[in-house]
Amino acid sequence: MSEIRDRKHRRLGKIFPDSPSASSHCMKPYQRIPIQECDEPLVAIPLEKFAIESPHPYEKLGANYGGRSPYSLRQGVLEALINAQTYLHQHYPGWKIKIFDAYRPVEVQQFMVDYTLTGLLRERGLKAESLSSKQRQKLLEEVYQIWAVPSDNPATPPPHSTGAAVDITLVDGTGNPLDMGGEIDELSPRSHPDYYANSTSEKERLYCTRRQLLYEVMREARFCRHPGEWWHFSLGDQMWAWQHNREKLDNFLTARYGRVLNL
Repeated sequence: MSEIRDRKHRRLGKIFPDSPSASSHCMKPYQRIPIQECDEPLVAIPLEKFAIESPHPYEKLGANYGGRSPYSLRQGVLEALINAQTYLHQHYPGWKIKIFDAYRPVEVQQFMVDYTLTGLLRERGLKAESLSSKQRQKLLEEVYQIWAVPSDNPATPPPHSTGAAVDITLVDGTGNPLDMGGEIDELSPRSHPDYYANSTSEKERLYCTRRQLLYEVMREARFCRHPGEWWHFSLGDQMWAWQHNREKLDNFLTARYGRVLNL
C-alpha cells in the first residue's frame, strides 16, 4: 500500500504531469546495460570517517526520505569509498572526502527534478501552464543534463536509487571545502569534469588539479566518474558498467546493483 501511495505522490508532484514519458525522450546510453541484482544490503555510512553536511542538503529543501537515511550505500560500495578515504589520507593527511549525497530514493529524485524545474521557471519568468509541449520538453532536457529521470522502471533506475552512486568533494585538514570551480548540482557547463582543462588562468588550473585529484582518489578505489559531473562517482551500477565496457571491449560487464527495494 505504501508503494502505491508513493507512486501516486510522484505523479501528483510532477511540474508537467501531462507531458510524455521522460524516459522515452531522455534514454541514456548507460541505461541499456542489463542489471543482475546481487541483493547486497544498503548500509549506513560511518559518518565519523568522512565530512558531511547536516542536515542533508536535500532534506533542507524539504525532500522527504520517509525516515530513511540519505547517508547510506551498498555494502561493497561503502567498502570501496572507505578505501578511497584511506588512500586520500595517506597522501594528504587530515583531508577527507565530503559526502554531499549518496542513497536517493526515486521519490526524492522526482522532488529534486521538480525543484530544479521550478527554479528555472522562476528565473526565466515562465509559468508551467503557459508553456507549449516543445518548450516543456526543452526545459526537461535541460534539467536531465544533471538529474537522472525519476524512473519507476526496474530496468532504468536513477543511479542514486541503487545505493551505488555518491556525490562528493574534498575538504582540507582544517575542514574547509576545496573550491572546485563549480557547485555540486550546478546546471552549467562548469559541471563538466574537464571544463578547466585548457585554461591558462592560474586559479582555473588549480580547479582542474583539484578535480583531477578527486578523480584519482576515487579511481584508485575502482569508482567511475560521471562523464558530465565532476562530483558524481559510482561503482557497480549501470553507468559504471557502461563506462568500463567502453574502455574494455573484450570484457563486457553487467550492472550488479539495481534500484533498492524493500528497505
